[in-house]
Amino acid sequence: METEFDVVVAGCGVAGLSAAVAASEAGARVAVLERAPHEERGGQTRYTEAYFRMKSETEVSDDFTEHLAENSSGYTDPSLVQEMMRGRDQWPSVVRGLGNVDHELIDAFASAAGPTVQWLKGHGIRFDFLPTQFITKSQPRLLPVGGGLAMVEALAGAAERAGVTILYETTATGLLQDDRGAVTGVRAVARGNRPLAFRARGGVVLACGGFEGSTEMLTRYLGPRSSYLRPVCRGANFNKGEGIQMALDIGAAPCGDFGSYHAEPIDPRSGIAEPSVFVFPYGVIVNKEGSRFVDEAPGTVDQYYERVTRRVYEQTEGLGYVILDAKIDDVPNWRVGLRTDQPPIVASSIRELATKLGVPDETLVATIEAFNAACPSSGRYDPLAVDGLATRGVAPPKSNWARPIDRPPFSAYPMISSNVFTFGGLKIDPSARVINRDGDVIPGLYAAGEVVGMYYKNYTGATSVMKGAVFGRIGGADAAARRAR
Repeated sequence: METEFDVVVAGCGVAGLSAAVAASEAGARVAVLERAPHEERGGQTRYTEAYFRMKSETEVSDDFTEHLAENSSGYTDPSLVQEMMRGRDQWPSVVRGLGNVDHELIDAFASAAGPTVQWLKGHGIRFDFLPTQFITKSQPRLLPVGGGLAMVEALAGAAERAGVTILYETTATGLLQDDRGAVTGVRAVARGNRPLAFRARGGVVLACGGFEGSTEMLTRYLGPRSSYLRPVCRGANFNKGEGIQMALDIGAAPCGDFGSYHAEPIDPRSGIAEPSVFVFPYGVIVNKEGSRFVDEAPGTVDQYYERVTRRVYEQTEGLGYVILDAKIDDVPNWRVGLRTDQPPIVASSIRELATKLGVPDETLVATIEAFNAACPSSGRYDPLAVDGLATRGVAPPKSNWARPIDRPPFSAYPMISSNVFTFGGLKIDPSARVINRDGDVIPGLYAAGEVVGMYYKNYTGATSVMKGAVFGRIGGADAAARRAR
Protein backbone atom coordinates (compact mmCIF):
# COMPACT_ATOMS: atom_id res chain seq x y z
CA MET A 1 0.00 0.00 0.00
CA GLU A 2 1.35 3.44 -0.94
CA THR A 3 -0.48 6.69 -0.35
CA GLU A 4 0.52 10.23 -1.26
CA PHE A 5 0.05 13.32 0.90
CA ASP A 6 1.56 16.78 1.02
CA VAL A 7 2.87 16.38 4.57
CA VAL A 8 3.29 13.22 6.62
CA VAL A 9 3.68 13.56 10.40
CA ALA A 10 4.99 10.77 12.62
CA GLY A 11 3.49 11.14 16.10
CA CYS A 12 0.26 12.41 17.59
CA GLY A 13 1.39 14.30 20.70
CA VAL A 14 1.49 18.07 20.97
CA ALA A 15 4.38 18.29 18.47
CA GLY A 16 2.78 16.09 15.82
CA LEU A 17 -0.68 17.58 16.18
CA SER A 18 0.69 21.13 16.07
CA ALA A 19 2.55 20.23 12.87
CA ALA A 20 -0.53 18.59 11.35
CA VAL A 21 -2.88 21.46 12.13
CA ALA A 22 -0.40 24.13 10.99
CA ALA A 23 0.24 22.28 7.72
CA SER A 24 -3.47 21.83 7.15
CA GLU A 25 -4.10 25.52 7.78
CA ALA A 26 -1.57 26.23 5.03
CA GLY A 27 -3.63 24.15 2.62
CA ALA A 28 -1.69 20.90 2.77
CA ARG A 29 -3.17 17.42 2.64
CA VAL A 30 -1.83 15.81 5.81
CA ALA A 31 -1.49 12.34 7.30
CA VAL A 32 -0.53 11.58 10.91
CA LEU A 33 0.92 8.16 11.79
CA GLU A 34 0.32 7.19 15.42
CA ARG A 35 1.64 4.01 17.03
CA ALA A 36 -0.97 4.07 19.81
CA PRO A 37 -4.65 3.18 19.40
CA HIS A 38 -7.19 5.99 19.28
CA GLU A 39 -8.01 5.78 22.98
CA GLU A 40 -4.38 6.30 23.95
CA ARG A 41 -3.39 8.83 21.32
CA GLY A 42 -1.23 11.73 22.38
CA GLY A 43 1.93 10.10 23.68
CA GLN A 44 3.30 11.66 26.83
CA THR A 45 1.40 14.89 26.19
CA ARG A 46 -1.78 13.06 27.13
CA TYR A 47 -0.51 12.46 30.67
CA THR A 48 1.34 15.67 31.53
CA GLU A 49 0.16 18.91 33.10
CA ALA A 50 2.08 20.63 30.28
CA TYR A 51 3.82 23.45 32.12
CA PHE A 52 4.94 26.43 30.03
CA ARG A 53 7.92 28.45 31.34
CA MET A 54 6.22 31.79 30.71
CA LYS A 55 5.51 34.85 32.84
CA SER A 56 2.49 35.78 30.73
CA GLU A 57 0.62 34.45 27.73
CA THR A 58 2.95 36.41 25.48
CA GLU A 59 6.34 36.37 27.27
CA VAL A 60 8.71 33.63 28.33
CA SER A 61 10.28 33.68 31.81
CA ASP A 62 13.13 36.09 32.47
CA ASP A 63 15.71 33.28 32.63
CA PHE A 64 14.40 31.34 29.61
CA THR A 65 17.17 31.92 27.06
CA GLU A 66 19.90 32.09 29.71
CA HIS A 67 19.04 28.71 31.22
CA LEU A 68 18.73 27.02 27.82
CA ALA A 69 22.06 28.51 26.74
CA GLU A 70 23.82 27.37 29.93
CA ASN A 71 22.66 23.80 29.28
CA SER A 72 23.02 23.77 25.50
CA SER A 73 26.23 21.75 25.18
CA GLY A 74 29.15 20.15 26.95
CA TYR A 75 32.58 21.82 26.86
CA THR A 76 32.59 23.50 23.44
CA ASP A 77 35.83 24.79 21.94
CA PRO A 78 35.81 28.58 22.59
CA SER A 79 37.04 29.26 19.05
CA LEU A 80 33.95 27.51 17.68
CA VAL A 81 31.71 29.43 20.06
CA GLN A 82 33.26 32.62 18.69
CA GLU A 83 32.47 31.49 15.15
CA MET A 84 28.83 31.04 16.17
CA MET A 85 28.56 34.70 17.12
CA ARG A 86 28.33 35.48 13.42
CA GLY A 87 25.15 34.97 11.43
CA ARG A 88 24.15 31.42 10.52
CA ASP A 89 24.85 32.02 6.84
CA GLN A 90 28.50 32.70 7.72
CA TRP A 91 29.08 29.60 9.83
CA PRO A 92 31.57 27.08 8.48
CA SER A 93 30.38 23.49 8.19
CA VAL A 94 32.23 22.44 11.36
CA VAL A 95 30.05 24.88 13.31
CA ARG A 96 26.81 24.15 11.47
CA GLY A 97 27.12 20.45 12.26
CA LEU A 98 28.04 20.80 15.94
CA GLY A 99 25.95 18.73 18.33
CA ASN A 100 25.07 21.72 20.49
CA VAL A 101 22.05 24.01 20.55
CA ASP A 102 22.94 27.32 18.91
CA HIS A 103 21.79 30.72 20.09
CA GLU A 104 19.71 31.36 16.96
CA LEU A 105 17.58 28.30 17.69
CA ILE A 106 17.13 29.34 21.32
CA ASP A 107 16.17 32.87 20.27
CA ALA A 108 13.71 31.50 17.70
CA PHE A 109 12.17 29.28 20.39
CA ALA A 110 11.73 32.22 22.76
CA SER A 111 10.34 34.51 20.07
CA ALA A 112 7.80 31.98 18.81
CA ALA A 113 6.51 30.92 22.25
CA GLY A 114 4.06 33.79 22.71
CA PRO A 115 2.58 33.60 19.21
CA THR A 116 2.26 29.83 19.59
CA VAL A 117 0.26 30.23 22.80
CA GLN A 118 -2.04 32.65 21.00
CA TRP A 119 -2.39 30.15 18.16
CA LEU A 120 -3.25 27.38 20.63
CA LYS A 121 -5.83 29.65 22.24
CA GLY A 122 -7.34 30.13 18.81
CA HIS A 123 -8.01 26.39 18.81
CA GLY A 124 -9.92 26.54 22.07
CA ILE A 125 -7.11 25.83 24.55
CA ARG A 126 -7.31 28.02 27.63
CA PHE A 127 -4.29 28.97 29.76
CA ASP A 128 -3.95 30.11 33.36
CA PHE A 129 -1.42 30.32 36.19
CA LEU A 130 -2.86 27.38 38.07
CA PRO A 131 -1.43 25.77 41.23
CA THR A 132 1.45 23.38 40.57
CA GLN A 133 2.89 20.45 42.51
CA PHE A 134 5.85 22.59 43.60
CA ILE A 135 5.56 23.90 47.15
CA THR A 136 8.47 26.27 46.47
CA LYS A 137 9.37 27.54 43.01
CA SER A 138 11.69 30.00 41.36
CA GLN A 139 9.96 30.52 38.01
CA PRO A 140 6.35 31.02 36.87
CA ARG A 141 4.45 28.22 35.13
CA LEU A 142 1.63 28.87 32.68
CA LEU A 143 -0.63 25.85 32.28
CA PRO A 144 -3.26 24.82 29.75
CA VAL A 145 -6.53 24.32 31.60
CA GLY A 146 -7.09 20.57 31.53
CA GLY A 147 -3.40 19.82 31.03
CA GLY A 148 -1.87 17.99 28.12
CA LEU A 149 -4.97 15.89 27.51
CA ALA A 150 -6.96 19.05 26.79
CA MET A 151 -4.31 20.06 24.25
CA VAL A 152 -4.41 16.67 22.56
CA GLU A 153 -8.19 16.65 22.30
CA ALA A 154 -8.40 20.24 21.06
CA LEU A 155 -5.70 19.86 18.41
CA ALA A 156 -6.83 16.41 17.32
CA GLY A 157 -10.34 17.77 16.94
CA ALA A 158 -9.04 20.66 14.86
CA ALA A 159 -7.05 18.25 12.70
CA GLU A 160 -10.03 15.97 12.14
CA ARG A 161 -12.32 18.87 11.23
CA ALA A 162 -9.71 20.04 8.72
CA GLY A 163 -9.64 16.64 7.04
CA VAL A 164 -6.29 15.42 8.38
CA THR A 165 -5.98 11.63 8.08
CA ILE A 166 -4.91 10.06 11.38
CA LEU A 167 -3.80 6.45 11.08
CA TYR A 168 -3.71 4.72 14.46
CA GLU A 169 -1.64 1.66 15.32
CA THR A 170 0.65 2.68 12.48
CA THR A 171 4.36 3.21 13.16
CA ALA A 172 6.84 5.08 10.97
CA THR A 173 9.95 2.93 10.57
CA GLY A 174 12.12 4.50 7.87
CA LEU A 175 12.56 7.42 5.51
CA LEU A 176 12.25 7.47 1.72
CA GLN A 177 14.64 9.64 -0.30
CA ASP A 178 15.08 10.61 -3.91
CA ASP A 179 18.37 10.53 -5.80
CA ARG A 180 19.17 14.10 -4.64
CA GLY A 181 18.93 13.13 -0.97
CA ALA A 182 15.62 14.85 -0.29
CA VAL A 183 13.17 13.05 1.98
CA THR A 184 10.08 12.12 -0.01
CA GLY A 185 8.11 9.98 2.43
CA VAL A 186 8.19 7.30 5.10
CA ARG A 187 7.99 3.57 5.39
CA ALA A 188 5.66 2.32 8.09
CA VAL A 189 4.15 -0.78 9.58
CA ALA A 190 0.52 -1.20 10.59
CA ARG A 191 -1.00 -3.63 13.05
CA GLY A 192 -0.35 -7.21 12.02
CA ASN A 193 3.12 -6.26 10.70
CA ARG A 194 1.58 -4.94 7.50
CA PRO A 195 4.12 -2.80 5.57
CA LEU A 196 3.02 0.57 4.21
CA ALA A 197 4.62 3.51 2.43
CA PHE A 198 3.52 7.15 2.43
CA ARG A 199 4.76 9.74 -0.02
CA ALA A 200 5.06 13.35 1.13
CA ARG A 201 5.32 16.10 -1.52
CA GLY A 202 6.17 18.80 1.00
CA GLY A 203 7.97 16.91 3.72
CA VAL A 204 7.98 14.57 6.68
CA VAL A 205 7.76 15.86 10.25
CA LEU A 206 9.23 13.52 12.86
CA ALA A 207 7.37 14.10 16.13
CA CYS A 208 7.30 10.64 17.67
CA GLY A 209 9.18 11.27 20.91
CA GLY A 210 12.44 10.08 22.40
CA PHE A 211 13.47 6.54 23.30
CA GLU A 212 12.05 6.15 26.82
CA GLY A 213 10.24 2.99 25.73
CA SER A 214 13.22 1.26 24.10
CA THR A 215 15.25 -0.92 26.45
CA GLU A 216 17.83 -1.43 23.70
CA MET A 217 18.43 2.29 23.05
CA LEU A 218 18.36 3.11 26.76
CA THR A 219 21.05 0.53 27.42
CA ARG A 220 23.04 1.64 24.38
CA TYR A 221 23.10 5.30 25.38
CA LEU A 222 22.47 5.42 29.15
CA GLY A 223 24.12 2.14 30.11
CA PRO A 224 23.02 -1.02 31.92
CA ARG A 225 21.77 0.91 34.95
CA SER A 226 18.90 2.13 32.78
CA SER A 227 17.07 -1.00 33.96
CA TYR A 228 16.45 0.97 37.16
CA LEU A 229 14.69 3.72 35.22
CA ARG A 230 10.98 3.73 34.56
CA PRO A 231 9.02 5.91 32.14
CA VAL A 232 7.13 8.57 34.03
CA CYS A 233 3.82 7.67 32.41
CA ARG A 234 2.14 5.05 30.26
CA GLY A 235 2.42 7.13 27.09
CA ALA A 236 6.22 7.06 27.19
CA ASN A 237 6.20 3.34 26.44
CA PHE A 238 5.10 4.16 22.88
CA ASN A 239 8.30 6.20 22.36
CA LYS A 240 10.81 3.69 21.03
CA GLY A 241 13.20 6.00 19.23
CA GLU A 242 12.45 5.16 15.58
CA GLY A 243 12.13 8.82 14.63
CA ILE A 244 15.62 9.58 15.90
CA GLN A 245 17.13 6.39 14.50
CA MET A 246 15.69 6.69 10.99
CA ALA A 247 17.06 10.24 10.69
CA LEU A 248 20.49 9.26 12.02
CA ASP A 249 20.50 6.45 9.47
CA ILE A 250 20.39 8.95 6.60
CA GLY A 251 23.06 11.22 8.08
CA ALA A 252 21.18 13.57 10.40
CA ALA A 253 23.30 15.38 12.97
CA PRO A 254 22.75 14.27 16.57
CA CYS A 255 22.15 16.92 19.20
CA GLY A 256 21.49 16.86 22.92
CA ASP A 257 22.99 14.65 25.61
CA PHE A 258 22.34 11.07 24.49
CA GLY A 259 23.67 9.79 27.80
CA SER A 260 21.12 11.63 29.91
CA TYR A 261 17.42 12.18 30.46
CA HIS A 262 14.97 14.33 32.40
CA ALA A 263 14.71 12.87 35.90
CA GLU A 264 11.71 13.16 38.21
CA PRO A 265 11.24 11.47 41.61
CA ILE A 266 8.35 9.01 41.70
CA ASP A 267 6.97 6.34 44.01
CA PRO A 268 7.78 2.96 42.43
CA ARG A 269 4.80 1.33 44.19
CA SER A 270 2.32 3.35 42.16
CA GLY A 271 0.93 2.54 38.72
CA ILE A 272 -0.61 5.93 37.98
CA ALA A 273 0.92 8.48 35.63
CA GLU A 274 3.61 10.63 37.24
CA PRO A 275 3.26 9.51 40.91
CA SER A 276 5.73 12.19 41.98
CA VAL A 277 7.25 12.70 45.42
CA PHE A 278 8.28 16.36 45.80
CA VAL A 279 8.20 16.63 49.61
CA PHE A 280 11.79 15.49 50.14
CA PRO A 281 13.19 18.98 50.95
CA TYR A 282 11.39 18.77 54.32
CA GLY A 283 12.95 15.48 55.37
CA VAL A 284 16.04 13.41 54.68
CA ILE A 285 16.72 10.93 51.90
CA VAL A 286 18.50 7.67 52.63
CA ASN A 287 19.55 4.75 50.44
CA LYS A 288 19.07 1.01 50.95
CA GLU A 289 22.10 1.05 53.25
CA GLY A 290 20.36 3.56 55.53
CA SER A 291 22.74 6.45 54.79
CA ARG A 292 22.19 9.96 53.50
CA PHE A 293 23.91 10.76 50.22
CA VAL A 294 22.62 14.12 48.97
CA ASP A 295 21.74 17.66 50.02
CA GLU A 296 17.95 17.32 50.07
CA ALA A 297 17.28 21.06 49.86
CA PRO A 298 19.86 23.08 47.91
CA GLY A 299 17.11 25.49 46.79
CA THR A 300 13.54 25.61 45.57
CA VAL A 301 12.20 22.20 44.63
CA ASP A 302 11.29 23.19 41.07
CA GLN A 303 14.87 24.25 40.40
CA TYR A 304 16.73 21.36 42.01
CA TYR A 305 14.57 18.25 42.00
CA GLU A 306 16.24 16.85 38.90
CA ARG A 307 19.71 17.09 40.41
CA VAL A 308 18.57 15.44 43.64
CA THR A 309 16.75 12.69 41.70
CA ARG A 310 19.87 11.90 39.69
CA ARG A 311 21.67 11.13 42.95
CA VAL A 312 18.88 8.71 43.87
CA TYR A 313 19.44 6.95 40.54
CA GLU A 314 23.11 6.43 41.46
CA GLN A 315 22.26 4.47 44.62
CA THR A 316 21.91 0.70 45.03
CA GLU A 317 19.05 -0.49 42.80
CA GLY A 318 18.35 3.18 41.99
CA LEU A 319 16.27 3.44 45.16
CA GLY A 320 15.95 5.96 47.99
CA TYR A 321 13.55 6.74 50.81
CA VAL A 322 12.44 10.17 51.97
CA ILE A 323 11.92 10.14 55.74
CA LEU A 324 9.64 12.67 57.40
CA ASP A 325 8.38 13.22 60.92
CA ALA A 326 5.17 14.71 62.29
CA LYS A 327 6.50 18.25 61.76
CA ILE A 328 5.71 17.91 58.07
CA ASP A 329 2.29 19.21 59.07
CA ASP A 330 3.94 22.60 59.70
CA VAL A 331 4.30 22.92 55.92
CA PRO A 332 1.12 24.51 54.56
CA ASN A 333 -0.71 22.29 52.08
CA TRP A 334 2.30 19.96 51.86
CA ARG A 335 0.30 17.19 50.21
CA VAL A 336 0.29 19.06 46.90
CA GLY A 337 3.89 17.85 46.63
CA LEU A 338 2.71 14.25 46.51
CA ARG A 339 1.06 12.71 43.46
CA THR A 340 1.49 9.10 44.51
CA ASP A 341 -1.67 7.20 45.32
CA GLN A 342 0.19 4.97 47.79
CA PRO A 343 0.19 5.59 51.57
CA PRO A 344 3.34 6.39 53.52
CA ILE A 345 5.17 3.71 55.46
CA VAL A 346 4.59 4.75 59.08
CA ALA A 347 6.33 3.81 62.34
CA SER A 348 6.51 5.07 65.92
CA SER A 349 10.33 4.98 66.00
CA ILE A 350 13.22 5.22 63.56
CA ARG A 351 14.28 1.69 64.42
CA GLU A 352 10.81 0.36 63.64
CA LEU A 353 10.79 2.36 60.40
CA ALA A 354 14.12 0.81 59.40
CA THR A 355 12.64 -2.65 59.87
CA LYS A 356 9.65 -1.79 57.70
CA LEU A 357 11.88 -0.34 54.99
CA GLY A 358 14.28 -3.25 55.08
CA VAL A 359 17.34 -1.06 55.75
CA PRO A 360 19.94 -1.67 58.51
CA ASP A 361 18.41 -0.32 61.70
CA GLU A 362 21.69 0.61 63.43
CA THR A 363 22.84 2.56 60.39
CA LEU A 364 19.55 4.40 59.97
CA VAL A 365 19.39 5.30 63.67
CA ALA A 366 22.96 6.61 63.53
CA THR A 367 22.21 8.55 60.32
CA ILE A 368 19.21 10.31 61.84
CA GLU A 369 21.03 11.02 65.11
CA ALA A 370 23.96 12.59 63.24
CA PHE A 371 21.62 14.66 61.11
CA ASN A 372 19.61 15.85 64.11
CA ALA A 373 22.77 16.91 65.96
CA ALA A 374 23.82 18.97 62.94
CA CYS A 375 20.54 20.91 62.69
CA PRO A 376 20.66 24.52 63.92
CA SER A 377 19.15 25.29 67.32
CA SER A 378 18.07 28.77 66.21
CA GLY A 379 17.01 30.53 63.06
CA ARG A 380 13.74 31.27 61.32
CA TYR A 381 12.08 28.33 59.59
CA ASP A 382 10.11 29.30 56.48
CA PRO A 383 8.75 26.27 54.61
CA LEU A 384 7.54 28.37 51.68
CA ALA A 385 10.80 30.14 50.86
CA VAL A 386 14.49 29.33 50.79
CA ASP A 387 15.35 29.99 54.45
CA GLY A 388 19.05 29.18 54.78
CA LEU A 389 18.35 26.98 57.80
CA ALA A 390 21.30 24.66 57.20
CA THR A 391 23.08 21.82 58.97
CA ARG A 392 26.61 22.18 60.33
CA GLY A 393 29.25 19.49 60.57
CA VAL A 394 27.53 16.65 58.74
CA ALA A 395 28.16 15.31 55.25
CA PRO A 396 26.38 15.76 53.01
CA PRO A 397 24.97 19.04 54.30
CA LYS A 398 21.37 20.13 54.06
CA SER A 399 21.20 23.75 52.91
CA ASN A 400 17.63 24.73 53.78
CA TRP A 401 14.73 23.63 55.98
CA ALA A 402 17.04 21.60 58.22
CA ARG A 403 15.08 20.57 61.30
CA PRO A 404 15.57 17.46 63.44
CA ILE A 405 13.64 14.32 62.50
CA ASP A 406 12.52 13.64 66.05
CA ARG A 407 8.76 13.87 66.40
CA PRO A 408 6.78 10.63 65.88
CA PRO A 409 5.07 9.24 64.01
CA PHE A 410 7.77 8.86 61.38
CA SER A 411 6.86 8.22 57.75
CA ALA A 412 8.67 7.32 54.56
CA TYR A 413 8.02 7.20 50.83
CA PRO A 414 10.21 5.16 48.48
CA MET A 415 11.64 7.13 45.55
CA ILE A 416 13.13 6.17 42.22
CA SER A 417 14.21 8.26 39.27
CA SER A 418 11.67 8.18 36.47
CA ASN A 419 12.65 8.83 32.87
CA VAL A 420 10.40 11.69 31.79
CA PHE A 421 12.11 11.94 28.42
CA THR A 422 15.53 11.35 26.89
CA PHE A 423 17.79 14.27 26.01
CA GLY A 424 19.43 12.95 22.83
CA GLY A 425 17.83 13.71 19.49
CA LEU A 426 18.26 15.49 16.18
CA LYS A 427 19.72 18.87 15.32
CA ILE A 428 17.34 21.35 13.68
CA ASP A 429 17.48 24.94 12.46
CA PRO A 430 14.98 27.68 13.43
CA SER A 431 12.61 26.42 10.70
CA ALA A 432 12.58 22.96 12.34
CA ARG A 433 14.47 21.52 9.36
CA VAL A 434 16.78 18.64 10.25
CA ILE A 435 20.49 19.30 9.73
CA ASN A 436 22.95 16.67 8.52
CA ARG A 437 26.36 15.98 10.04
CA ASP A 438 28.02 18.42 7.63
CA GLY A 439 25.70 21.22 8.68
CA ASP A 440 23.44 21.18 5.63
CA VAL A 441 19.65 20.98 5.63
CA ILE A 442 18.19 17.59 4.70
CA PRO A 443 15.47 18.71 2.27
CA GLY A 444 11.99 17.59 3.20
CA LEU A 445 12.84 16.46 6.74
CA TYR A 446 11.59 18.24 9.85
CA ALA A 447 11.58 17.40 13.55
CA ALA A 448 9.70 18.63 16.61
CA GLY A 449 9.18 17.68 20.23
CA GLU A 450 11.48 15.21 21.96
CA VAL A 451 12.83 13.94 18.64
CA VAL A 452 14.78 17.23 18.77
CA GLY A 453 17.86 17.22 20.99
CA MET A 454 18.00 20.40 23.06
CA TYR A 455 19.19 19.62 26.58
CA TYR A 456 22.53 18.90 28.21
CA LYS A 457 23.30 18.48 31.93
CA ASN A 458 20.04 19.90 33.32
CA TYR A 459 16.57 20.25 31.88
CA THR A 460 15.20 23.77 31.55
CA GLY A 461 11.95 23.04 33.35
CA ALA A 462 8.58 23.64 31.73
CA THR A 463 9.95 23.88 28.17
CA SER A 464 9.33 20.39 26.79
CA VAL A 465 5.68 20.74 25.76
CA MET A 466 6.43 24.29 24.64
CA LYS A 467 9.20 22.98 22.39
CA GLY A 468 6.81 20.48 20.82
CA ALA A 469 4.12 23.04 20.13
CA VAL A 470 6.49 25.74 18.86
CA PHE A 471 8.59 23.66 16.47
CA GLY A 472 5.69 21.44 15.47
CA ARG A 473 3.80 24.50 14.31
CA ILE A 474 6.87 25.95 12.57
CA GLY A 475 7.82 22.67 10.89
CA GLY A 476 4.32 21.84 9.72
CA ALA A 477 3.86 25.26 8.14
CA ASP A 478 7.26 25.14 6.44
CA ALA A 479 6.67 21.65 5.08
CA ALA A 480 3.31 22.74 3.68
CA ALA A 481 4.90 25.76 2.00
CA ARG A 482 7.67 23.59 0.54
CA ARG A 483 5.25 21.47 -1.49
CA ALA A 484 4.58 24.46 -3.73
CA ARG A 485 8.26 25.40 -4.13
